[in-house]
Amino acid sequence: MTAALTTAVRGHPALVGLALLGSSSNDAASRRDEWSDHDFFAIAGSGAAAIARQDLAWLPDQERLVLTAREGDLGFVAVYADGHVLEFAVAEPTELAGALAEEATVTVDDADGSVARVIAESQSRAARVPVTDVLDDAQLVLVKLLIGTGRLRRGETINGGQFIRQWAVKHLVQALRARAVDRGLAKAAGIDSTRRFEADFPEVAADIEAAIAQPAERAAKSLFDLTRRVLEPGWEDFPTAAADAIARRLGW
Repeated sequence: MTAALTTAVRGHPALVGLALLGSSSNDAASRRDEWSDHDFFAIAGSGAAAIARQDLAWLPDQERLVLTAREGDLGFVAVYADGHVLEFAVAEPTELAGALAEEATVTVDDADGSVARVIAESQSRAARVPVTDVLDDAQLVLVKLLIGTGRLRRGETINGGQFIRQWAVKHLVQALRARAVDRGLAKAAGIDSTRRFEADFPEVAADIEAAIAQPAERAAKSLFDLTRRVLEPGWEDFPTAAADAIARRLGW
């Protein structure tokens, strides 16, 4: 697929470059497995992005495509008959002024090196993404569990479950990573703190997985107990009073 994409971009009159991202890149080839997608930026020439976005007939192996969909103004996803996924943005360099990238390989570039500059700038921004505030994240875990459980108890099971299984877990993962960074036990996670969390924190990840596999309110209680167990001991700034108040409010 990499070779076919490279050929397709080179042959498109509106496209001037291709940058493979994440596990599609050479730098992250060791992470690649059967579930890896092709993530990339397809870079258009000045004023030409709308043309490239309008028609995706330039994607390789058109006869095997079973799905293409838009994701936002610049993003797309495509799925092939064998289940292989492409996730990509089609954009001019100026449209990627806020983009973030980590591992990347430029396979097509113009004479001005526009794609290489886009990638260098995106990697520089990603490297400057600050570690999240551990206290803020810990407090937000508790807030999301409180709100989510309240929603469950009034019958809003879908919305309440989202607060518990998605947002509370996101902040718990961020808090755990930030706390580990603060203690010198880990490096910053990069763009998405949930990626490869299982490899970095296998025991806690297994506990989170077991917690959210339960019915929603039991999941909330398990996540609440887990948050206190893994973050509170030895951390004098942990929001203990808030945790106690939430436990009282919810009858925990």
